[in-house]
Amino acid sequence: MRMLLLEAFLYLGWARILKSLPFHRIAPSLGTQMEETPLTYHTSNEIIMKNVVRVIGTASRHSWWESMCLVKAIAAKKMLERRHIESTLYLGTARDSSSGKMIAHAWLRSGPFYITGAEEMDGFTVVGIFGKRLKETKNRRSTTYG
Repeated sequence: MRMLLLEAFLYLGWARILKSLPFHRIAPSLGTQMEETPLTYHTSNEIIMKNVVRVIGTASRHSWWESMCLVKAIAAKKMLERRHIESTLYLGTARDSSSGKMIAHAWLRSGPFYITGAEEMDGFTVVGIFGKRLKETKNRRSTTYG
């Protein structure tokens, strides 16, 4: 678990650097625009996804740089990709209820599970989707959710 936490910390730092770049430069690395990954998942990946949720949350609370929604979503996406697990990154916008200004939010889904950003996603209108489909591995059982 310590190595996974270290990996999360490193990916959060890397994602924070990416966030400082113009979005059109990092968008291709996030996946295919306006393509979602399916709600199916491999049952053997469920524990991995739960561990990624846990370490991203822990590492983001202890990073000395800003690790908000987009940074967490990118870091978690890269951790899942490294393990050959598909995911979809969502970008949403809304109006702040107190100031009326536009605000943005990002969240990540893999299969039926929300990895990051689920707490606030309902208040946002989706304006961008980036899905990364990975090659299927043989001999893995797939479970459909829903």
